[in-house]
Amino acid sequence: MLEQAFGHPVRRGPADPLDELILTVLSQHTSDANSHRAFAALKAVYPSWADAANAPTQEIANAIRSAGLADQKAPRIQAILQAVFTKEGDYSLNGLAKLPTAQAREFLLSLPGVGPKTAACVLLFSLGRPVMPVDTHVHRVAARLGLIPEGTTAERAHDILQQLFRSEDIFSAHLNMIKLGRTLCRPRNPKCHQCPLLSECPYGRSQANAVPLHED
Repeated sequence: MLEQAFGHPVRRGPADPLDELILTVLSQHTSDANSHRAFAALKAVYPSWADAANAPTQEIANAIRSAGLADQKAPRIQAILQAVFTKEGDYSLNGLAKLPTAQAREFLLSLPGVGPKTAACVLLFSLGRPVMPVDTHVHRVAARLGLIPEGTTAERAHDILQQLFRSEDIFSAHLNMIKLGRTLCRPRNPKCHQCPLLSECPYGRSQANAVPLHED
C-alpha cells in the first residue's frame, strides 16, 4: 500500500561503506540536506579519511557545523576512523563486503558510537543487505500500526521489523515508512485522514474518529 502511495524507491549506486558510515553519523538529529552539506564540507577539507582521523578535532567540528551537534560528532567520527584503522590496518571498510551479514553487523557494532540503526544503514545502503534500519520515523509508524508492542525499544524494534518484512521489501518499506512519518504520520498533528494505511492503523482510526479534520 505504501508503494501505491509513494512509489517504489530507486536504489542509488552503492556508496563506499566508510563514507556511508560517516554520513550516517552526521545525519543523526538533523536533516538529510544538512548532513550531506556537512559531509561534502568535510571531504572538501580532508579528502582522505587518514587526514580527517589525524586532524585537530576542533577543525573537524568546524567543517561539519551544518550537521548540528558538531562538537559531539567530531570526536565520534575520529574515534570511528581510528578504530577502523586499528582493526583493518587501513581507513577502509571494504572488507565488510566479504563477510556474512551477521558478522558484518557485529563488526560495525563494535565501533565506538555505532548502534543498530547506524550499522543497518551501512548494511542496507552501501552493501545492499536486506537489513531494516529503525529511525524515529520508522519506529513511530510501526508503533502506531501495531507492528511493534507499545514501549518497544529501538533496538528491539530492529529485530521485530526485520522478521516482519520479506528481504526484497525491506529497502522500499524503510524509505516509504520514513516518507510517511515525515509527511503524514508526524509526531504532532498527524494527518491520519490522509494516510493510505488508515484502514490498517488502530492509532489512525482512533484519531480520525476522535478529532475533527483539520489542515495545517
